[in-house]
Amino acid sequence: MTWIAIRMLTGDRQKFFGLLFGVAFSALLITQQLTIFLNLIERGATAVYNTPAANVWVMDPVTRTTDVVLPLPSTALDKVRSVQGVDWAVPMMRANANVRTPEGDLEGVGVVGIDDATLIGLPSKIIEGSREALYEPDSVFIDEVGAGRLFPPGTSPIGERLELNDRRAVIRGIVDINPSFTSTVVFYTRYSNALNFVPGTRNRMSFVLARSAEGMTPKQVATRITAATGLKARTRDEFAKDGIDFIIENTGIPINFGITVALGFIVGVAIVGLTFSLFIRDNIKQFGALKAIGVTNNKIRLMVAAQALLVGIVGYGFGVLAAVLFIYGFENSPEFKGFYVPWQIPLLTAVVVLVMILLTGWLALRSVLKTEPAEVFR
Repeated sequence: MTWIAIRMLTGDRQKFFGLLFGVAFSALLITQQLTIFLNLIERGATAVYNTPAANVWVMDPVTRTTDVVLPLPSTALDKVRSVQGVDWAVPMMRANANVRTPEGDLEGVGVVGIDDATLIGLPSKIIEGSREALYEPDSVFIDEVGAGRLFPPGTSPIGERLELNDRRAVIRGIVDINPSFTSTVVFYTRYSNALNFVPGTRNRMSFVLARSAEGMTPKQVATRITAATGLKARTRDEFAKDGIDFIIENTGIPINFGITVALGFIVGVAIVGLTFSLFIRDNIKQFGALKAIGVTNNKIRLMVAAQALLVGIVGYGFGVLAAVLFIYGFENSPEFKGFYVPWQIPLLTAVVVLVMILLTGWLALRSVLKTEPAEVFR
């Protein structure tokens, strides 16, 4: 009976491909939008994960993310270093500035000041240049995506001189980092240089980066720092989550993407449900004939379930494949740099597609079960 059901379905090619399109479109839209949503909100944590050496971040109690910061006094560094369980602690400064390129363009950028002695805070992957180049006068490193925005394609920014807040800055290297949520161009320089590039208030230090000593967990050290200094100390994972939560709570991204995913489900149900109902209506006589020769309602249910599962599996496969190809097809684009497809999203899409085909299959099956065999011979 299952084979007969499949032959009935594939025999009407127009409706069969219509069903596949409905499921594939829904799976594509849900997978693509959920993937983009997840990667966008994760960009709220990229500034934390771009600094892998530190597993504890110390900040003023009102600081919320790497972009919403109240600076610390310079004495905070010594306080953190004096806490038992801290292996090392270094300062970090994060600030906004304006840069003027040799062509005269003005661009808002982020300046990250890292420890002068150890260069802790500099991303681990350096595309061009060497770490020691930061010790040269007025040296800065630029992120790869930012270099593509400030300079024409095919132009190397190494050696270029910029006007950074009315001071000379020379690009000595390019680092590979995932863009932040705002996709701001990022310059890395030594902490002492950053103080000159971005003059400001009396307190200038944004964070104290620390690492837990051997035998201590980051959570234990963070708790000790908070108790001893009164500052807010967060582990790397906790602070990364704070950045993600800030985007979720303060932007309309979750609502907008949620509406799109819901529309994908509704459109999929509408297309598949309507097409499946038309298919059942056109084949109602065949189902009636099967019931007339003794096929039970349970077997009819299995036949419709087999048809729905075939459409669901094939359509789901095409939809998810198209979404994956879309994401990885733009992996070299600055807007999609670092994007990936978590395995949980195709699994969630599979559940949504299963619910969709079960719902539409059940609605279409009702008319078949109500059909009387005698109606076929009237």
